[in-house]
Order: sequence, then structure tokens, then C-alpha cells
Amino acid sequence: MIKLNCSSNPLNSSELLTLQKMWREAVEDILNCTTLATCGHPGGSMSSIHFLLVLYGLANVRPESFQSVERDRVIISHGHISPGTYAALAQFGFFPREEMVLNFRKLGSRYSGHVETGVPGVEWNTGNLGQGISAACGMALAGKLKGLPYKTIVCMGDGEQQKGQISEARRFAVKYKLNNLITIIDYNQYQISGAIHDIMPQDIPDNYRSDGWNVLEIKNGHDFQDIYAILCKAWTNQVEKKDHPTMILAHTKMGYGVSFMGGINDFHGRSCTIEEHAKAFNELGFSNRIEELKEKRKNLPKKSASPNPVLPVKLNLDPGVPILYDVNVFTDNRSAFGAALADLAKINNFSPEKTKIVGISCDLEGSVKMNAFKKTDPKHFFESGIQEHHACVMAGSLSKEGYQVFFSTFGMFGIDEVYNQQRLNAFNNANLKTVCTHLGLNVGEDGATHHCIDYIGLLRNIYHYSVFIPADPNQTDRVIRYVALHYGNFFVGMGRAKTPVITNNEGKAFFGNEYTFIPGKADILRNGTDLTVITMGPLVEPVLKAADQLAEEKKMNVRVLNWCSVIPFDREALIDAARMTRAILTVEDHHVETGVGNMVAKVMAEERLCCYLMHLGVSCFNCSGSTENLYRENHLDKDSIKEKMLLIHSMKTQEKPS
Repeated sequence: MIKLNCSSNPLNSSELLTLQKMWREAVEDILNCTTLATCGHPGGSMSSIHFLLVLYGLANVRPESFQSVERDRVIISHGHISPGTYAALAQFGFFPREEMVLNFRKLGSRYSGHVETGVPGVEWNTGNLGQGISAACGMALAGKLKGLPYKTIVCMGDGEQQKGQISEARRFAVKYKLNNLITIIDYNQYQISGAIHDIMPQDIPDNYRSDGWNVLEIKNGHDFQDIYAILCKAWTNQVEKKDHPTMILAHTKMGYGVSFMGGINDFHGRSCTIEEHAKAFNELGFSNRIEELKEKRKNLPKKSASPNPVLPVKLNLDPGVPILYDVNVFTDNRSAFGAALADLAKINNFSPEKTKIVGISCDLEGSVKMNAFKKTDPKHFFESGIQEHHACVMAGSLSKEGYQVFFSTFGMFGIDEVYNQQRLNAFNNANLKTVCTHLGLNVGEDGATHHCIDYIGLLRNIYHYSVFIPADPNQTDRVIRYVALHYGNFFVGMGRAKTPVITNNEGKAFFGNEYTFIPGKADILRNGTDLTVITMGPLVEPVLKAADQLAEEKKMNVRVLNWCSVIPFDREALIDAARMTRAILTVEDHHVETGVGNMVAKVMAEERLCCYLMHLGVSCFNCSGSTENLYRENHLDKDSIKEKMLLIHSMKTQEKPS
């Protein structure tokens, strides 16, 4: 292990000898672990390992202090170089070398094929290429907000620079003066399919310069002195633009150290065969223990190494007093969201001991009603521009740094466009509150491109992601205050149109002073035994109107369940309703095959419930039109819902006795 600091002197002979020894051991581990696994990425690991060793030598990242908020953050964006990353971390005492070598890519092991936070020393799970710099922006931004002196360094591949998300992140980093952010690019000039200039030509240094970054180059990315000198120049901010981030382009060679692996793309994504491994070890002068290691690997039990992720920062928030909207108030849920968020900022953001609320939007703060928050606390509002992929990941990484982050945009942009980024946040145990407005046909005249009708189906695929669709401004206020108090990834969705305050049978606000939002619990808006209607969001109002009319005209008692908590799902409420009424109608402004109706059918099949079941929802892409007309066209208006209620009830009452 070595500890470096950026003095005015070059590395001394002792430091160079130590680094050379670490390099030899790391290359040995890279070749051993990939050959044992018969897969992996040794080529890029070997081109990156020199600068990884110097970087971890300089960075304030050690096993004993890895939970410290003052640690430097090191992000590995091109996560396929996991053999090199793990080999470097082993050199700095995060875990035994042989533990990693024997467990690499094995079932039950934390040493996955791409870097993950289960490995001590790994800051962020990798994912799609291009996302690491966005995650680094979030961490660097947190350092700025807290006034902490740590550095954030993101290591990236050269082929990776083709990703558009990187350009989004570059602009954001300059706008917010993230001079505590350093990017190191492994410029070995090969990617999996060949030379980077053949696959997709680009001028990487000029790309960064054009966005305002400082650009430095390491002419020989395998010379420890050269790496140290350039990295220290960035570390101590000896650059032209003192308040801007810095990119370092490290000229390296794929598979460096082994002649037949060097300077080609063949070993980007494949391991050495046993014969090639022996040839490489002979060339490097290493003792070859591969057969012994193969036997040891066979005998390892599953789950031989337990996870050790970065622990989430504890939160301390005051939820304040809910805003109560009178029954005569006619406003939209997005305005209620904006008012709640601004209120939370007033209560918490100006108190030193409280967790701060952060707002992030993408050129839509007026439409999603974040403008009140922005006016209340501009310091904690960040406009990311029309750069949703970057904003989503950046918001996710920032949310792990002790902030309650609200990322708000339209549904099409906050879920559909950035699905993989949302998935990445879930992998990383982030704490992101995604609040999307303009969902479903409720968007109206914006047309099919903006009718987000698939968000439930998408988010059902992401584990540990909660989904709430409030019915009116009062419930919206309660839901926002709930998610602000709890760690985890939450989606809160709403339409664009104004929504009346939902009332009970006495005409009072249903979600009034006595109401408490509980995830996984449906709201019984009307009691009844003739049939059950399950609905949510903007369709609660027409469902209630239809149910109340049937109660008056037909003396039919309809049980109306508000399914605000889509995930988690109130299984018991559904079972009770099916057994009590034996007829269920689901009504939703969502793709009819992938939303709540589908979830209801699944539970009924699993529970073997004998019950009449019908679904109302969106069954095709729609054109522009008013919300009222679109709902009528899709049989989601009051009269159509009422007609379907009568139909399912008549089917039940006309059934022949068994």
C-alpha cells in the first residue's frame, strides 16, 4: 500500500518501486481472475491499472474511512474494467487479493463482472456507459453545497465518449462550476468492435474544451511519473480555468504488459485461454498457479463474500403542517405539489440541523410548478436544461449524499425517456423522489407523444420502487410530505388538468385533517356491496359521480376504492372487495394491459377468487384533443363508466345459481 500527496517533487525511487510492485501484482490478479472465470475484460483493465494505482494512492479513500463524508469519491464509469478496479482496491487493503481472484464473476460472489457497491471501495454501481460522469456531478455538487473539500474523480473509457449523456453532464458541470470534479479517460483507442476512430470518429479533447473544461494529457499512461505529475496538476487546480472541471486524457495501450494482448481490441471483452495465460505469465516472469487456483475456486461455497455497500446518510426532516384545500377550491395536483415542496423548503432548508430539500427540473419548472420552490430557495434549485438522462442520474447520486432530492418533469421524460437511468438509481439504493406531471390522456391537446400511458408497467419492472398516484390536491400534499420523510426511490404521478377536492358522503374533504397517507393501503371512498370500482388519480372524480348517480337512481351501492398506492399494492383490500361484491371494475388513465387492472387480475388468479372482472383504460395511441373528449373517446368519462358499472352488475345479478 502507498500513500501519495501532491508535493512539488516527482515520485521518489521508493514510491516508484512500490508502485511497480503493485502493478505487477495487480496484472497478475487481472489475468488470473479473468482466466479462472473464462470471461471478463482484461485488456482495458491492463490499460487503466497504472493510473488507477496512482489515483487511489492520492485519493482520501481507505478501508477504515470509507464511510466518512469527507472521503474523496472515485467513480468507475466504464465498469467492465472491474478486474482492474478490484485489483487496485485489493492493493489498498479493501479485501484480500486471493478472495477477489477466486470469487470473480462467480455465483453468490460480490465481485461481479461489472463494478458494484457490494465490493468495499466501490462508490457507485456502474451501468450503461456514459452515466458515471452524471453520478460524479451529483457527488461533486454535494461537496460544493456542504462546503467539503473532497474531490470527485470519474474514470471513463474512450469509446464511452460517444454517449450523448456525457455531453449533457459536461455542460452541467461547467454551469455549476464543479472545479472539484476530475475526469480521467483511458485513451487506448479501442472498443469492443475495433478502433474508436473507425466505430465513431470524434475529437475527445476538443469536445471537452468546447464545453469549457480544462483539458490535460498524460502522454504515457503507463509512466507513473507522468501520471502523477498531471494528476497532481489537476488535484491542486493548477489549470487555466480555476472554477471549471478538468478532464485528463491518458494515452494508454490496450492489454499493456503482454505483447500479444497489446494494441488490439481482441482482449477488450475476452479472457486469455489457459495456453495464452501461460504465455503471458512466462513473458511477465510470473509464477503460474492457475491450476492450483482452479481447484480452490471449485471448492468455494456460494456467498463466500458478504456485501458491504455505502451506507445511506441519515435524514432529519420536519414534515410541517399539511395544507388543507377547501371543498370549494378547484386547482391541480401539480400546484399542490409545488406548494408542498415550497413549504418543506421554508421549514427545513434554512435550519442548520435539518436535511435540505433539493429541486431539479429540465426546463419545465413552471409547468411542473417547481417555480415556488425555486423562488423560496434558489440555492437548492438546479435547472438542468433539456438533459433528462443526465439529470436523472445526477439527481440519484446527489440523493445519496444526505439530501432529499425531488426530480420533476413530464411523465414521458421522467420515466419513458430515462427508464434505464431510473433502473440505475434503484441498483444504487438511491433516495430519489421523481414527481411527474402531465400523465395519461389528461395531458389532452399535447397529443400521443406526450400521453404517458405506460409508467406503471415500466416501474413495475424496477424492484423497490414505490408508485403513488394521488386523487386530489389534499392527498397530493400528504403524499409529498410522506415521501420527503422516507428514504428510498418514490414516483409520484399526476395529470395536467385541474382536479376537484374529493369529498365523502357528507360533502366534506375526504383527505382532510384526520387523514393519514399509508403506503399499501387503498382508500374506501364509498362503501357498497353491489360492485367494486378501483380507480386512481384524475378518474376518481368521474367514478364517484357515476357511483353517486347509481346510488340515487338505482339504489345501487358501489364500493369505490382509491388506489393511490399502486406500489405497494393493497392486496387485502382487493381480496375483501372481490369476496364481498363479486364484481370488480378497474378504471385508469393508463395502458389497459399493463396498469392496475393487470395487477388486479394477477392477484385474483393467484388467490383463486371467483369474481366478475372488467377493465377500462387506454387501448391505443390517441390524437390531440381536450381531456374531456379524449376520456369520452376512450370510455373513461362519467357516462361510459356508469354504463360499464351497470353491465357488470347485471352480469352478476343475472347469473344462474349453481
